[in-house]
Amino acid sequence: MPPAPRRVACAMLCNFVSSVAVVFLNKWLYEQHGFPSLSLTLLHFACTALGLELCRRLALFAPRTLSPRQLLPLALSFCGFVALTNLSLRSNTVGTYQLAKAMTTPVIVALQTVFYGRRFSAKVQLTLVPITMGVVLNSFYDVRFNVLGSVYAALGVVVTSLYQVWVGEKQKELQVNSMQLLYYQAPMSCAMLLFVVPLAEPLTGPGALLSPWSLGTVVLVLLSGVVAFSVNLSIYWIIGSTSPVTYNMFGHFKFCVTLLGGYLLFEDPLSAYQALGILCTLAGIAAYSHIKLSEQREAARSRLGQRP
Repeated sequence: MPPAPRRVACAMLCNFVSSVAVVFLNKWLYEQHGFPSLSLTLLHFACTALGLELCRRLALFAPRTLSPRQLLPLALSFCGFVALTNLSLRSNTVGTYQLAKAMTTPVIVALQTVFYGRRFSAKVQLTLVPITMGVVLNSFYDVRFNVLGSVYAALGVVVTSLYQVWVGEKQKELQVNSMQLLYYQAPMSCAMLLFVVPLAEPLTGPGALLSPWSLGTVVLVLLSGVVAFSVNLSIYWIIGSTSPVTYNMFGHFKFCVTLLGGYLLFEDPLSAYQALGILCTLAGIAAYSHIKLSEQREAARSRLGQRP
């Protein structure tokens, strides 16, 4: 039975608010407080695992027994997805970080076409051209461009795309809902990152995870963790109820708000060519949304016409 439209709409609203909030909270923690990015990712995983345990105790869902081997690729991609996007956010301007994320749509389309046999119309494929051109144009003229930030952004796009495709596929394959899947996957990802953080970041000393942080920093970190839990849960729900591509196109609605906030809160510079790149990307997003809605309406009419 398809999910109720109102429940999907509520999940999208929750995802919109929490996704925008977590970007600004994380960027503020990086730039104003110097909090280490991978350590913050680890705390996000821990908050997600604790939040799901609380949901289980409140009987909001019934856990299913799942094999760790089945969840290993998803857990690994979840680690990479969150860690690399946080590193990209730390190394790039909010604008470049957000535009790079727009590239997940073309990559997801390619992955689903090559590995899962999905087919997209020529019109849909053409809309990916201005999206890609806009991202390239913005990155080329970003005055804060740096190679390391670009590497993080590119790797983040690939891993995020894999993660979002696998989220939808695993829910169908294992016949589980979003909470049941994330309940097992989040602690696995948290355990994996426990081994990585000490190798990548110091645990003690100035600016380290176990430093004596101020009360204000601790409150912001905890708030960031709660918001991250909301983001992770709503991602699973939306993808499981719709599709990875639909989630991505919805995600681009967050694009404008996040972009504007970056320029207002962090005074990120914006050149005329970057503005042109942003408009180019937005034009591709708008065209994609229009074409997909038209195709869905045509498919619905065809199904109604075929009924006896």
